[in-house]
Amino acid sequence: MKLLLVEDERRMAEAVAEVLRQENYDVDVCYDGESGLDAILSGIYDAVILDVMLPKLDGFSVIRQVRRENVRTPVLMLTAKSELADKVSGLDAGADDYLTKPFMVEELLARVRALCRRNAPAADGRLRAGDLTLDSSTAILSCTLTGQEIRLGEKELHLMEYLIAKQGTIVSREKLALKVWGYESSAEYNNVEVYISFTRKKLAFIGSKMEIKAVRGLGYELRGA
Repeated sequence: MKLLLVEDERRMAEAVAEVLRQENYDVDVCYDGESGLDAILSGIYDAVILDVMLPKLDGFSVIRQVRRENVRTPVLMLTAKSELADKVSGLDAGADDYLTKPFMVEELLARVRALCRRNAPAADGRLRAGDLTLDSSTAILSCTLTGQEIRLGEKELHLMEYLIAKQGTIVSREKLALKVWGYESSAEYNNVEVYISFTRKKLAFIGSKMEIKAVRGLGYELRGA
C-alpha cells in the first residue's frame, strides 16, 4: 500500500513515516499544504494522512480541493486541536477519519488499516481483473483459467496493483513511475517500460488472457486479449 503523509513538523513526520515503513507501507512525505495537494491529486496513493495546521495551505483547504476534483482517496486528518467543531469541520470538508495529537502509534496504525480496507475491492483482500487474481500480501499472481501462479518482484507487484485498480482506463507512464518509485526517486521513465516487460512475461508464463497494452502517446492499459 502506498501512503502519503502531509505533516510540517519534520521530526514527527520522520518518526511517523518510519513507523509506517516498518509495517511495510510505502510512504511519501510532504511538508506543506501546496505540495501535499499536488501529490494527492496525482491519484497514486491508497490513503493519505493529512495534518490540519500546514504552511502555504491548511489541511481543511487541501481536503476541500481534493474532493472538488473528485479524488476519493481515503484521508485521515491529524491535528493538535481537540475541539468538536474542528473534528466536524474536517469531516464535513471530506475527511474519512480524524485523529487528535498526541496519539498512540497503535491507534494510528489501526486507523490507517481501516482506511486502506476501504479501497480493497474484495472481502478477502485480493485484487481481481479478468482471469487474474493478485494477493498483495504474498505477491502471488495467479490465473483462474490455467491454475498457474507466480510470485512478483516488488516493483512488478506495485505495477500490477495499480493497473488492476485502474483496469479499463489508460494509465500514463508518469503516474506509474510515481506509484512505483515515488516523488523522491531519480528513476527514469524508461524503468517503467523495463518492468512492464518483466510483468508481461509473467502474465504469459501463467497463461493469462489479460494483457498490458501500450497506448501510443498516452500510457498503458490492462485489458482482456
